[in-house]
Amino acid sequence: MIDLEQGMRHALSLAANGPTWGGNPQVGCVLVDDSGSLVAEGWHRGAGTPHAEVDALSKVADATGLTAIVTLEPCNHTGRTGPCSEALLAAGVARVAYAVSDPGVVSGGGAGRLREAGVEVQPNVLEAEVATFIHPWLTAVRRGRPWVTVKWASSLDGRAAAADGSSQWITGTAARQRVHEQRAASDAILVGTGTVLADDPSLTARGEGGELTEHQPIPVVVGERPIPETAKLRQHPAGLIETGRRDVEAVLTDLFGRGIRRVFVEGGPVLESALIAAGLADEFAIYLAPTLLGGDHTATGNLGIATIGAQQRLTITTIEHLGNDLLITARPAQPAIAHSNDQE
Repeated sequence: MIDLEQGMRHALSLAANGPTWGGNPQVGCVLVDDSGSLVAEGWHRGAGTPHAEVDALSKVADATGLTAIVTLEPCNHTGRTGPCSEALLAAGVARVAYAVSDPGVVSGGGAGRLREAGVEVQPNVLEAEVATFIHPWLTAVRRGRPWVTVKWASSLDGRAAAADGSSQWITGTAARQRVHEQRAASDAILVGTGTVLADDPSLTARGEGGELTEHQPIPVVVGERPIPETAKLRQHPAGLIETGRRDVEAVLTDLFGRGIRRVFVEGGPVLESALIAAGLADEFAIYLAPTLLGGDHTATGNLGIATIGAQQRLTITTIEHLGNDLLITARPAQPAIAHSNDQE
């Protein structure tokens, strides 16, 4: 007897090997025989590479009669690669179990195609677990805009800079390296023109030795002012997107059309506050250092919240100790109410 849940958990562990960036979800697949024995496994390694099902099928000479257990409904369209539904049919797979239905208008429908061809299909196996794992990607596809993580580093009294504007460094080495890891896990980094003009950041993702990581998120400058020709961002290895606009919702819609699904926002307070006020912040990465700064340089600006009853409550999902600092990851406890708040 095939244990579908056990197979799905193994497929989910395989999915974690794939990249979080690149427009595609992390997907894992296992092929098992009638006794439940593992025959082959695969996962998706990024856009343009074989999907998890095809990766697994490539490792067997004959898949006739096997069961495919895959974390996401097999796709049913031709993009950079062919449809997985047709690959499974051509291989002679007899049964397919999957966890989460593909929300894509174009890519969905694989389960129906398989059923029409006589394949036994079992949906929703460990659906909640897998949906939680790929929640940022699912949210992006369903909303038609990237998943937005807003990050800031601050003192315990909520200041992101000293009175003279200096901010390097509030947090320690371990926290700063964790930021580089989060950059490398994203498709793009959003920054306001004011921050670029004031700080001239490079916004690259680097390893502990200062080396560039294999994947570099593309920097996106939000605002109407052009950045100098000498800005470090113009030398970024992933290129540069200058939006030329302040409408954050329009910017996110455009980025989604470019295949960007995860955005990491690094400032400054005006841009971050605009995203929060518009209800566009899906997650917060808040680095807290055990220090006090005082002054007016707060981590966020005006959020358009006039009364205590309108406060935006968050749910803390994780707390990490990074040297003497903390990384608090949180998400809105309920959908935010958008407030009017222009950004630079």
